[in-house]
Amino acid sequence: MSILEEMRIAREPNAGLAAVGVFWGCFAAYVPTLKAGINAPDAAFGLSMVASSIGGIFAMWAAPAVMARLGANGVAVAGLLLAAAFFYPVLAPNMVGFAIAMGFVGASISLLDIGANIRISALEARHGRHLMNVSHAMFSFAFAGSAFVASLLRSAGFAPITAFTLMAGVTLLLVLVMRHRGEWHPDAAAPEGADRSVPWWPIGITAAILFISFVSENTTETWSALHIERTLGGADGHGGFGPVALGLTMGFGRLAGQIAARTLGEAGLVLWSAVVGVVGALVIAFASTPAIAILGVGILGFGVAVVVPSANSILGKLVRPDQRAHAISRAWMVGFAGFFIGPSAMGVVAQIVSLRAVFVIVAVMLFLIVPLVMLIRRSPAPAPVQE
Repeated sequence: MSILEEMRIAREPNAGLAAVGVFWGCFAAYVPTLKAGINAPDAAFGLSMVASSIGGIFAMWAAPAVMARLGANGVAVAGLLLAAAFFYPVLAPNMVGFAIAMGFVGASISLLDIGANIRISALEARHGRHLMNVSHAMFSFAFAGSAFVASLLRSAGFAPITAFTLMAGVTLLLVLVMRHRGEWHPDAAAPEGADRSVPWWPIGITAAILFISFVSENTTETWSALHIERTLGGADGHGGFGPVALGLTMGFGRLAGQIAARTLGEAGLVLWSAVVGVVGALVIAFASTPAIAILGVGILGFGVAVVVPSANSILGKLVRPDQRAHAISRAWMVGFAGFFIGPSAMGVVAQIVSLRAVFVIVAVMLFLIVPLVMLIRRSPAPAPVQE
Protein backbone atom coordinates (compact mmCIF):
# COMPACT_ATOMS: atom_id res chain seq x y z
CA MET A 1 0.00 0.00 0.00
CA SER A 2 1.41 3.42 -0.99
CA ILE A 3 1.69 6.44 1.28
CA LEU A 4 -0.97 8.18 -0.82
CA GLU A 5 -3.38 5.33 -0.20
CA GLU A 6 -2.61 5.43 3.52
CA MET A 7 -3.31 9.16 3.49
CA ARG A 8 -6.65 8.52 1.79
CA ILE A 9 -7.69 5.96 4.39
CA ALA A 10 -7.10 8.41 7.25
CA ARG A 11 -8.13 11.61 5.46
CA GLU A 12 -10.63 12.74 8.13
CA PRO A 13 -8.34 12.55 11.19
CA ASN A 14 -5.49 13.78 8.98
CA ALA A 15 -7.41 17.00 8.40
CA GLY A 16 -7.98 17.27 12.16
CA LEU A 17 -4.28 16.98 12.93
CA ALA A 18 -3.52 19.47 10.15
CA ALA A 19 -5.89 21.98 11.81
CA VAL A 20 -3.99 21.59 15.10
CA GLY A 21 -0.77 22.30 13.18
CA VAL A 22 -2.27 25.42 11.62
CA PHE A 23 -3.03 26.83 15.07
CA TRP A 24 0.33 26.07 16.68
CA GLY A 25 2.31 27.25 13.65
CA CYS A 26 0.62 30.63 13.74
CA PHE A 27 0.94 30.82 17.51
CA ALA A 28 4.66 29.94 17.48
CA ALA A 29 5.50 32.64 14.94
CA TYR A 30 3.59 35.29 16.91
CA VAL A 31 4.91 34.37 20.38
CA PRO A 32 7.19 37.45 20.62
CA THR A 33 4.31 39.76 19.62
CA LEU A 34 1.75 38.09 21.89
CA LYS A 35 4.20 38.15 24.78
CA ALA A 36 4.91 41.87 24.28
CA GLY A 37 1.20 42.60 23.91
CA ILE A 38 0.43 41.46 27.45
CA ASN A 39 3.72 42.82 28.82
CA ALA A 40 4.75 39.47 30.32
CA PRO A 41 8.30 38.46 31.34
CA ASP A 42 9.60 35.02 30.31
CA ALA A 43 8.57 33.17 33.47
CA ALA A 44 5.12 34.75 33.67
CA PHE A 45 4.40 34.08 30.01
CA GLY A 46 5.51 30.49 30.40
CA LEU A 47 3.43 29.99 33.54
CA SER A 48 0.35 31.45 31.87
CA MET A 49 0.56 28.53 29.44
CA VAL A 50 -0.12 26.13 32.32
CA ALA A 51 -3.79 27.03 31.93
CA SER A 52 -3.66 25.27 28.56
CA SER A 53 -2.75 22.02 30.26
CA ILE A 54 -5.72 22.30 32.63
CA GLY A 55 -8.18 22.71 29.77
CA GLY A 56 -6.34 20.15 27.67
CA ILE A 57 -6.24 17.41 30.30
CA PHE A 58 -9.93 17.86 31.10
CA ALA A 59 -10.77 17.53 27.39
CA MET A 60 -8.63 14.39 27.09
CA TRP A 61 -10.36 12.82 30.10
CA ALA A 62 -13.73 13.49 28.47
CA ALA A 63 -12.68 12.69 24.89
CA PRO A 64 -13.52 8.94 24.81
CA ALA A 65 -17.10 9.56 26.00
CA VAL A 66 -17.56 12.68 23.85
CA MET A 67 -16.24 11.03 20.70
CA ALA A 68 -18.33 7.90 21.32
CA ARG A 69 -21.43 10.10 21.72
CA LEU A 70 -20.71 12.16 18.58
CA GLY A 71 -19.78 9.07 16.57
CA ALA A 72 -18.96 9.71 12.92
CA ASN A 73 -19.06 13.51 13.32
CA GLY A 74 -16.78 13.76 16.37
CA VAL A 75 -13.67 14.97 14.57
CA ALA A 76 -15.57 17.58 12.54
CA VAL A 77 -17.34 19.02 15.61
CA ALA A 78 -14.00 19.29 17.43
CA GLY A 79 -12.60 21.06 14.36
CA LEU A 80 -15.31 23.71 14.58
CA LEU A 81 -14.47 24.32 18.24
CA LEU A 82 -10.81 24.82 17.29
CA ALA A 83 -11.70 27.32 14.57
CA ALA A 84 -13.37 29.48 17.24
CA ALA A 85 -10.37 29.09 19.57
CA PHE A 86 -8.08 31.01 17.20
CA PHE A 87 -9.57 34.26 18.50
CA TYR A 88 -9.14 33.62 22.23
CA PRO A 89 -5.44 34.49 22.74
CA VAL A 90 -5.34 37.51 20.41
CA LEU A 91 -8.27 39.19 22.18
CA ALA A 92 -6.83 38.75 25.68
CA PRO A 93 -6.23 42.18 27.27
CA ASN A 94 -3.65 41.12 29.88
CA MET A 95 -1.76 38.16 31.31
CA VAL A 96 -4.73 36.85 33.32
CA GLY A 97 -6.99 37.06 30.28
CA PHE A 98 -4.33 35.33 28.20
CA ALA A 99 -4.11 32.45 30.70
CA ILE A 100 -7.90 32.00 30.65
CA ALA A 101 -7.89 32.13 26.85
CA MET A 102 -5.19 29.49 26.64
CA GLY A 103 -7.22 27.24 28.94
CA PHE A 104 -10.02 27.19 26.36
CA VAL A 105 -7.48 26.80 23.55
CA GLY A 106 -5.99 23.77 25.30
CA ALA A 107 -9.41 22.15 25.67
CA SER A 108 -10.32 22.72 22.02
CA ILE A 109 -7.01 21.46 20.68
CA SER A 110 -6.90 18.42 22.94
CA LEU A 111 -10.40 17.26 22.07
CA LEU A 112 -9.55 17.36 18.36
CA ASP A 113 -6.08 15.88 18.81
CA ILE A 114 -7.13 12.92 20.95
CA GLY A 115 -10.23 12.31 18.84
CA ALA A 116 -8.14 12.16 15.69
CA ASN A 117 -5.61 9.80 17.28
CA ILE A 118 -8.34 7.46 18.53
CA ARG A 119 -9.77 7.41 15.01
CA ILE A 120 -6.37 6.69 13.42
CA SER A 121 -5.66 3.85 15.86
CA ALA A 122 -8.99 2.24 14.97
CA LEU A 123 -8.21 2.58 11.26
CA GLU A 124 -4.81 0.95 11.81
CA ALA A 125 -6.46 -2.07 13.39
CA ARG A 126 -9.16 -2.27 10.72
CA HIS A 127 -6.79 -2.04 7.76
CA GLY A 128 -3.78 -3.76 9.31
CA ARG A 129 -1.49 -0.86 8.37
CA HIS A 130 0.73 1.61 10.22
CA LEU A 131 -0.90 5.01 9.61
CA MET A 132 0.21 7.18 12.52
CA ASN A 133 3.39 8.63 11.05
CA VAL A 134 1.88 9.72 7.75
CA SER A 135 -1.11 11.14 9.63
CA HIS A 136 1.06 13.12 12.03
CA ALA A 137 3.08 14.38 9.05
CA MET A 138 -0.05 16.35 8.14
CA PHE A 139 0.24 18.18 11.47
CA SER A 140 3.91 18.95 10.81
CA PHE A 141 3.47 20.25 7.26
CA ALA A 142 0.48 22.34 8.32
CA PHE A 143 2.49 23.68 11.25
CA ALA A 144 5.40 24.62 8.96
CA GLY A 145 3.17 26.27 6.37
CA SER A 146 1.24 28.21 8.99
CA ALA A 147 4.43 29.32 10.77
CA PHE A 148 5.95 30.42 7.45
CA VAL A 149 2.93 32.48 6.41
CA ALA A 150 2.53 33.93 9.90
CA SER A 151 6.24 34.85 10.01
CA LEU A 152 5.87 36.75 6.74
CA LEU A 153 2.77 38.52 8.05
CA ARG A 154 4.54 39.43 11.28
CA SER A 155 7.60 40.70 9.40
CA ALA A 156 5.27 42.85 7.27
CA GLY A 157 3.77 44.35 10.42
CA PHE A 158 0.36 42.64 10.44
CA ALA A 159 -1.33 42.44 13.84
CA PRO A 160 -1.99 39.02 15.40
CA ILE A 161 -5.74 39.33 14.83
CA THR A 162 -5.18 39.41 11.07
CA ALA A 163 -2.99 36.32 10.98
CA PHE A 164 -5.16 34.33 13.39
CA THR A 165 -8.35 35.21 11.49
CA LEU A 166 -6.76 33.99 8.25
CA MET A 167 -5.71 30.71 9.85
CA ALA A 168 -9.16 30.24 11.40
CA GLY A 169 -10.54 30.41 7.85
CA VAL A 170 -8.09 27.71 6.75
CA THR A 171 -9.29 25.55 9.65
CA LEU A 172 -12.91 25.91 8.55
CA LEU A 173 -11.91 24.58 5.12
CA LEU A 174 -10.24 21.61 6.80
CA VAL A 175 -13.47 20.92 8.74
CA LEU A 176 -15.11 20.12 5.41
CA VAL A 177 -12.57 17.30 4.97
CA MET A 178 -13.12 16.11 8.56
CA ARG A 179 -16.77 15.28 7.83
CA HIS A 180 -17.27 11.51 7.79
CA ARG A 181 -18.36 9.88 4.55
CA GLY A 182 -19.40 6.29 4.11
CA GLU A 183 -20.23 3.57 6.62
CA TRP A 184 -19.44 4.19 10.30
CA HIS A 185 -17.55 1.49 12.25
CA PRO A 186 -17.67 1.95 16.06
CA ASP A 187 -15.08 0.15 18.21
CA ALA A 188 -15.77 -3.50 18.99
CA ALA A 189 -17.16 -4.33 22.44
CA ALA A 190 -15.15 -6.30 24.99
CA PRO A 191 -15.32 -10.07 24.53
CA GLU A 192 -17.54 -11.89 27.02
CA GLY A 193 -15.63 -12.63 30.21
CA ALA A 194 -12.72 -10.35 29.23
CA ASP A 195 -10.44 -8.85 31.89
CA ARG A 196 -11.85 -5.42 32.78
CA SER A 197 -8.72 -4.09 34.50
CA VAL A 198 -6.96 -1.07 33.02
CA PRO A 199 -3.70 -1.99 31.22
CA TRP A 200 -1.63 0.55 33.17
CA TRP A 201 1.81 -0.87 32.29
CA PRO A 202 1.78 0.03 28.56
CA ILE A 203 -0.24 3.18 29.28
CA GLY A 204 2.33 4.40 31.84
CA ILE A 205 5.38 3.80 29.68
CA THR A 206 3.71 5.32 26.63
CA ALA A 207 2.68 8.33 28.71
CA ALA A 208 6.29 8.91 29.80
CA ILE A 209 7.54 8.73 26.20
CA LEU A 210 4.79 11.11 25.05
CA PHE A 211 5.54 13.53 27.90
CA ILE A 212 9.22 13.80 26.97
CA SER A 213 8.47 14.17 23.29
CA PHE A 214 5.84 16.85 23.84
CA VAL A 215 8.09 18.79 26.23
CA SER A 216 10.85 18.75 23.61
CA GLU A 217 8.59 19.60 20.69
CA ASN A 218 6.60 22.42 22.22
CA THR A 219 9.58 23.91 24.05
CA THR A 220 11.26 24.20 20.66
CA GLU A 221 8.09 25.59 19.07
CA THR A 222 7.59 28.16 21.81
CA TRP A 223 11.13 29.29 22.67
CA SER A 224 13.22 28.73 19.52
CA ALA A 225 11.99 31.95 17.89
CA LEU A 226 12.94 33.97 20.96
CA HIS A 227 16.30 32.15 21.22
CA ILE A 228 17.13 32.97 17.59
CA GLU A 229 16.15 36.63 17.89
CA ARG A 230 17.23 37.47 21.44
CA THR A 231 20.18 35.18 22.23
CA LEU A 232 21.65 35.04 18.73
CA GLY A 233 20.66 38.47 17.42
CA GLY A 234 18.34 37.41 14.60
CA ALA A 235 16.16 40.05 12.94
CA ASP A 236 12.53 40.56 13.96
CA GLY A 237 10.40 37.90 12.32
CA HIS A 238 13.36 35.65 11.46
CA GLY A 239 12.88 33.70 14.68
CA GLY A 240 9.74 32.25 13.16
CA PHE A 241 11.89 30.30 10.73
CA GLY A 242 12.96 28.09 13.63
CA PRO A 243 9.41 26.72 14.00
CA VAL A 244 9.21 26.50 10.20
CA ALA A 245 12.31 24.27 10.18
CA LEU A 246 10.83 22.20 13.00
CA GLY A 247 7.57 21.64 11.14
CA LEU A 248 9.16 20.81 7.80
CA THR A 249 11.72 18.36 9.15
CA MET A 250 9.11 16.71 11.36
CA GLY A 251 6.85 16.34 8.35
CA PHE A 252 9.52 14.74 6.18
CA GLY A 253 10.77 12.73 9.15
CA ARG A 254 7.31 11.26 9.64
CA LEU A 255 7.00 10.38 5.96
CA ALA A 256 10.38 8.64 6.23
CA GLY A 257 9.25 6.99 9.45
CA GLN A 258 6.14 5.66 7.71
CA ILE A 259 8.49 3.63 5.51
CA ALA A 260 11.19 2.90 8.12
CA ALA A 261 8.64 1.43 10.55
CA ARG A 262 8.16 -1.47 8.13
CA THR A 263 11.78 -2.59 8.65
CA LEU A 264 12.97 -1.16 11.99
CA GLY A 265 9.73 -1.75 13.83
CA GLU A 266 8.02 1.00 15.79
CA ALA A 267 10.05 0.51 18.99
CA GLY A 268 13.40 0.60 17.17
CA LEU A 269 12.29 3.65 15.24
CA VAL A 270 11.46 5.53 18.45
CA LEU A 271 14.79 4.63 20.05
CA TRP A 272 17.05 5.82 17.24
CA SER A 273 14.94 8.88 16.57
CA ALA A 274 15.39 9.97 20.18
CA VAL A 275 19.18 9.82 19.75
CA VAL A 276 18.96 12.10 16.69
CA GLY A 277 16.79 14.49 18.71
CA VAL A 278 19.48 14.69 21.41
CA VAL A 279 22.00 15.81 18.79
CA GLY A 280 19.63 18.49 17.48
CA ALA A 281 18.91 19.89 20.95
CA LEU A 282 22.63 20.22 21.69
CA VAL A 283 23.22 22.00 18.37
CA ILE A 284 20.51 24.54 19.28
CA ALA A 285 21.96 25.00 22.78
CA PHE A 286 25.50 25.73 21.61
CA ALA A 287 24.70 27.52 18.31
CA SER A 288 26.71 30.66 17.60
CA THR A 289 24.51 32.03 14.80
CA PRO A 290 20.79 31.98 13.90
CA ALA A 291 21.52 29.72 10.92
CA ILE A 292 23.19 27.06 13.10
CA ALA A 293 20.29 27.23 15.58
CA ILE A 294 17.77 26.73 12.76
CA LEU A 295 19.84 23.75 11.57
CA GLY A 296 19.68 22.33 15.10
CA VAL A 297 15.92 22.83 15.18
CA GLY A 298 15.71 20.87 11.93
CA ILE A 299 17.79 18.00 13.31
CA LEU A 300 15.72 17.88 16.50
CA GLY A 301 12.51 17.94 14.46
CA PHE A 302 13.65 15.07 12.25
CA GLY A 303 14.57 13.11 15.39
CA VAL A 304 11.43 13.58 17.47
CA ALA A 305 9.13 13.40 14.45
CA VAL A 306 8.19 9.73 14.78
CA VAL A 307 8.19 9.39 18.57
CA VAL A 308 4.58 10.40 19.28
CA PRO A 309 2.89 8.65 16.34
CA SER A 310 4.93 5.47 16.73
CA ALA A 311 4.26 5.35 20.49
CA ASN A 312 0.54 5.70 19.73
CA SER A 313 0.73 2.75 17.36
CA ILE A 314 2.60 0.64 19.93
CA LEU A 315 -0.02 1.36 22.59
CA GLY A 316 -2.91 0.67 20.20
CA LYS A 317 -1.49 -2.79 19.53
CA LEU A 318 -0.98 -3.64 23.21
CA VAL A 319 -4.62 -3.23 24.25
CA ARG A 320 -7.96 -4.64 23.10
CA PRO A 321 -10.17 -2.62 20.71
CA ASP A 322 -12.61 -1.80 23.53
CA GLN A 323 -9.70 -0.46 25.65
CA ARG A 324 -8.11 1.61 22.89
CA ALA A 325 -9.87 4.97 23.35
CA HIS A 326 -9.48 4.85 27.13
CA ALA A 327 -5.79 3.81 26.91
CA ILE A 328 -4.87 6.50 24.39
CA SER A 329 -6.74 9.24 26.26
CA ARG A 330 -5.15 8.33 29.60
CA ALA A 331 -1.64 8.12 28.14
CA TRP A 332 -2.18 11.51 26.51
CA MET A 333 -3.56 13.03 29.71
CA VAL A 334 -0.11 12.54 31.22
CA GLY A 335 1.95 12.85 28.06
CA PHE A 336 0.26 15.89 26.54
CA ALA A 337 0.67 17.78 29.81
CA GLY A 338 4.29 18.08 28.68
CA PHE A 339 3.10 20.04 25.66
CA PHE A 340 2.02 22.81 28.02
CA ILE A 341 4.07 22.29 31.18
CA GLY A 342 7.34 22.06 29.23
CA PRO A 343 7.30 25.60 27.82
CA SER A 344 6.09 26.94 31.17
CA ALA A 345 8.88 25.29 33.14
CA MET A 346 11.44 26.22 30.51
CA GLY A 347 10.31 29.82 30.75
CA VAL A 348 11.46 29.79 34.37
CA VAL A 349 14.78 28.23 33.31
CA ALA A 350 15.18 30.84 30.56
CA GLN A 351 14.67 33.70 33.01
CA ILE A 352 16.87 32.30 35.78
CA VAL A 353 19.64 30.77 33.65
CA SER A 354 19.37 31.18 29.86
CA LEU A 355 17.66 29.91 26.75
CA ARG A 356 20.76 27.83 26.00
CA ALA A 357 20.21 25.93 29.24
CA VAL A 358 16.66 25.19 28.14
CA PHE A 359 17.86 23.16 25.17
CA VAL A 360 20.51 21.31 27.20
CA ILE A 361 17.67 20.11 29.43
CA VAL A 362 15.70 19.08 26.35
CA ALA A 363 18.67 16.96 25.19
CA VAL A 364 18.88 15.17 28.54
CA MET A 365 15.14 14.45 28.55
CA LEU A 366 15.19 13.03 25.02
CA PHE A 367 17.96 10.63 25.99
CA LEU A 368 15.66 9.19 28.69
CA ILE A 369 13.42 7.79 25.93
CA VAL A 370 16.04 5.10 25.23
CA PRO A 371 15.51 3.13 28.49
CA LEU A 372 11.74 3.65 28.22
CA VAL A 373 11.70 1.98 24.81
CA MET A 374 13.64 -0.95 26.26
CA LEU A 375 10.99 -1.27 28.97
CA ILE A 376 8.04 -1.24 26.57
CA ARG A 377 9.71 -3.93 24.49
CA ARG A 378 9.41 -6.16 27.57
CA SER A 379 5.83 -5.12 28.24
CA PRO A 380 3.75 -7.96 29.74
CA ALA A 381 0.58 -6.51 28.21
CA PRO A 382 -1.53 -8.97 26.19
CA ALA A 383 -1.06 -9.34 22.47
CA PRO A 384 -3.34 -7.18 20.30
CA VAL A 385 -6.78 -8.47 19.46
CA GLN A 386 -7.71 -8.42 15.79
CA GLU A 387 -10.93 -6.66 14.83
